[in-house]
Amino acid sequence: MHRVLIVDDEPVIADTLRTIFGKEGFDACVAYSTEDALVRARESAPDLLLCDINMPGRDGLELIQELLREQPDCRVMVLTGSVLGLRRVREGTRGLARPPSILIKPCQPDVLLRQAGELFLTA
Repeated sequence: MHRVLIVDDEPVIADTLRTIFGKEGFDACVAYSTEDALVRARESAPDLLLCDINMPGRDGLELIQELLREQPDCRVMVLTGSVLGLRRVREGTRGLARPPSILIKPCQPDVLLRQAGELFLTA
């Protein structure tokens, strides 16, 4: 069973995503901030990080970079509510060994789950 850590500062979104992934057999947990996400990631070593970018305090790009320094095998999906932020996300993740999957909110559950599955197919 793949472990997914869902990070979004909007609890309704994070909790909904946890339900979607949980129904598909993922071991899903949530965090509502970058700081909480790092604690949870260190405890559970997720296989997949699904995170928002624009959050108060440290943003999702900082989370991705720090988590991947500690857990380089973790796959990453980015959910952002801003089409304008795509360039920033691409620039901020350019040097990663495995590029993240980037999706725009709102995103249909089947698209989200398909993208997650594809990340596990790539070596």
